[in-house]
Amino acid sequence: MPDAPGISSTTAPDAASRGAPLLIAIDGRSGAGKTTLAVELAALLREHHSVGLFHLEDIYPGWDGLDAGIARYVERVLTPLRAGRTAHWNAWDWGREHDGPARTTPVTEIVLLEGVGAAAAAARASLDAVIWVEADAGIRRRTAIERDGDAYAPFWQRWAAQEERWLAGDHPGAAADVVVQGHRGPPSPQAVRLALTGLPSCAVLLAPERAGRRGLALDCERVEAVPDPAALFSSLYGEAPAAAWLDSSDAPTNPPTGLLADGRNRFSIMADAGGAFGQVALYRGGVLEVGAGPVTTRIREPFFRWLDDVWGRRAVRVPDGLACGFGLGWLGYLGYELKRETGGSDTPAGRLPEAALIFAGRAVVLDHLEGAAFLLTLSDGRPDPERDAWLVRAREAVVAPGPVPPSPPLPVPHFAVRDTRAGYLAKIRRAQAEIADGNTYEVCLTTSLSARTGRGDRLDPLAAYLRLRAGSPAPFAHFLRFPGFAVASSSPERFLRITADGRMRAEPIKGTRGRSADPAADAALREDLRTSAKDRAENIMIVDLLRNDLSHHAVPGSVTVSRLCAIETYATVHQMVSTIDARLRPGSARAGVVASAFPAGSMTGAPKISTMAILDGLERAPRGPYSGAAGYLALTGASDLAVVIRTLVLEDDDDGTRLTLGVGGAITADSVPEEEWDEVRTKARGVLTALGAAFPADIRVGS
Repeated sequence: MPDAPGISSTTAPDAASRGAPLLIAIDGRSGAGKTTLAVELAALLREHHSVGLFHLEDIYPGWDGLDAGIARYVERVLTPLRAGRTAHWNAWDWGREHDGPARTTPVTEIVLLEGVGAAAAAARASLDAVIWVEADAGIRRRTAIERDGDAYAPFWQRWAAQEERWLAGDHPGAAADVVVQGHRGPPSPQAVRLALTGLPSCAVLLAPERAGRRGLALDCERVEAVPDPAALFSSLYGEAPAAAWLDSSDAPTNPPTGLLADGRNRFSIMADAGGAFGQVALYRGGVLEVGAGPVTTRIREPFFRWLDDVWGRRAVRVPDGLACGFGLGWLGYLGYELKRETGGSDTPAGRLPEAALIFAGRAVVLDHLEGAAFLLTLSDGRPDPERDAWLVRAREAVVAPGPVPPSPPLPVPHFAVRDTRAGYLAKIRRAQAEIADGNTYEVCLTTSLSARTGRGDRLDPLAAYLRLRAGSPAPFAHFLRFPGFAVASSSPERFLRITADGRMRAEPIKGTRGRSADPAADAALREDLRTSAKDRAENIMIVDLLRNDLSHHAVPGSVTVSRLCAIETYATVHQMVSTIDARLRPGSARAGVVASAFPAGSMTGAPKISTMAILDGLERAPRGPYSGAAGYLALTGASDLAVVIRTLVLEDDDDGTRLTLGVGGAITADSVPEEEWDEVRTKARGVLTALGAAFPADIRVGS
């Protein structure tokens, strides 16, 4: 189980294993709150460790001595401690303005090094962790003078100018492992201690701190009510800065009793990053930032390695009466560019995080089959007034959520497409040339549509999603909101499900026909898809690929195809779907299963790795969340992830909104380029129609 929700427990060699102390710098501009944080953090850590505390202000040689003080600190304090020796240094006599008495800093298990310059470039190679405390200039000056008295006031600007000169050439804040926003309230030593346990360099020594967070309990309360999901989400999470809604939006039109036994559209899950356990995790360029309130931890390691640390071991059991495998945990998306960790090339990821997740310590699960709501909360046995207040509010919202708040009319976006029709047809022919040369069998080529609203005409992401779910309901629809951007999807495709007891299922979609309003024509389109040799070939290729992906972690002989090339019908399209099942081999890492299958073969082609390289050359643009996976990774060890298709990405852009819609299709040797272009238009129709938009008219014809 995760030792603390959302906190990595990576085992890595630390300072203590080398006979040296764990050296943690607490840096930041004067008056940010470093000293108070250092003293309180030392007191907390002394519960389990011997802790030393060194203040750089004791060694600066005068009011103009920042640079010289940093040099003295590195030479006389940090270097010997790093070598496991007692540090000998002279304290500065501020009254006489020269070196004062000799002092020592002994070797203890942990040494906190606090002060401006503690994490200077010359020091960082010797440090195990860096904490950077940030605060607004006005707050810093006031707190510094309150702490040191009016004697400091005449020197404030003189000292601040040195800090600015130093920081102009050094960037300790950017290199920090833990960032504390001190201007958002007094730094919390408890939150900082918890953040430190997530760092590989601190994990071994701080194991007692992680162990102290064990004993989590999942509480579940059933409410006999069938609230309108849109009204409930708007009521509970309409203003939440980070929230997730895994939405079986087609449940009213496709009742769960009419689907497969696993009820793909039986449950909807709503959660946010609030409460005592809530966190937001954003992964960019090899750095994962995990934040809760004013404290952010930066973990510099591959995403799937971190995921293996924090998920996959059963931390809680599914409560009796809850048929859904979700038992709180992580919700969000894994973007396509994470392929760099699963055999693909390292390609630029674009503006958005390569992965974005929330950790939910509280959530609502709607069971559309039983007509009940389940309120889930996480508890560590301590009183939690915020949790109690949320339960009261959630009960009231489930029983009487009220109407969906009216939203202003949405601006109609005017989309442009990345590829012209002629350009896309040329890429199809290049893909077919790769097939003819034997480099691939199937290429899932994509492009994207983009638009931007005018300044002052921002599009509300939730309002856009509500339009999308009304016009194009789907079993794996989802709405994910993070600060500055949102993902609104009507995906019909499951990527991968892993149950708590180790059952695995993938359900790739390959083969699409648009719907017709005329029943006879619509039936003919469905039959055309069912009997299409080309679409069956596309689908079977991906089935074989996924059988191989799952076999790496499956009990031998357990991989089966329970459905092959079945036809499913949705609001705007007919789809060809297959189902691959397997049993997880005991001892296999669940994060490893996700990584082995990622990205979904239905979005790459086959064979996967060589085809992804071909796609890099053809597309030459990041896909972002599109083509990745979205869903949950629960504390029960269960996971259910959708393929991110039929998905609109909305980003704040100055005073407007930037919109992106990815679309594409599978290319085989038998593909007719013009028909593939028509399929791109068909797949875009559901999202565009929901927004009142149309496919760009200037590229409807061409060669």
